[in-house]
Amino acid sequence: MDFLDIHTHKTATQSGVTSIQSLTLTDDIFLAMPKKKPISIGLHPWYATIDKLEVQMKYLVFLAKQTNVKLIGECGLDKLRGEKLENQLAILERQILLAEELKKPLILHCVKSFSELIEVKEKLKVKVPMIIHGFNKNEELGEQLVAKGFSLSFGAAVLKENSGAAKLVEELDDFYLETDDSEITIQEIYHAVAEIKKCSVDELKAIIFANCKKINLI
Repeated sequence: MDFLDIHTHKTATQSGVTSIQSLTLTDDIFLAMPKKKPISIGLHPWYATIDKLEVQMKYLVFLAKQTNVKLIGECGLDKLRGEKLENQLAILERQILLAEELKKPLILHCVKSFSELIEVKEKLKVKVPMIIHGFNKNEELGEQLVAKGFSLSFGAAVLKENSGAAKLVEELDDFYLETDDSEITIQEIYHAVAEIKKCSVDELKAIIFANCKKINLI
């Protein structure tokens, strides 16, 4: 059974690892768009602009229908970078509606905007899985998000002793693992989580495999 990395920006593939490469919609996306490799694609809040939303959504709607597109995103909200929050919310809502139409999960970027993200989920009554990637905040916030129906994906933060990520993986079974843009390997992340959960790496692989299969990532 492979190590499953649900969110990475790396293009290289490793033997024994199944990765979902995250792509941001750009003008030259058609040149770079893999046809078989599992990917996610979306309008990242750092780069998406309201004035280009209609044309970008036109491309995204077309590309997201490919069978190798497993998730919509990374998309989301970021109060430190990108357009004003009002515009980011409009851009995110369009992608949520697309994900609902295609019945594909969302992979979410969120910085200092968790209350707004919860409001959007409740407002639109989102049914598809909403996965917050690279969660590295405190345990209480993680528990609140899970209670609101979000899923969490953890990366290098689990290697930090007593981090919120490390505490959450100890108590949760419904979660995902990723490398994002870190130099830490997915194997290192699995080994750290297996140690935290006091299980074998193979047992952890089975947990992650079941979680991914449940939402059609594999």
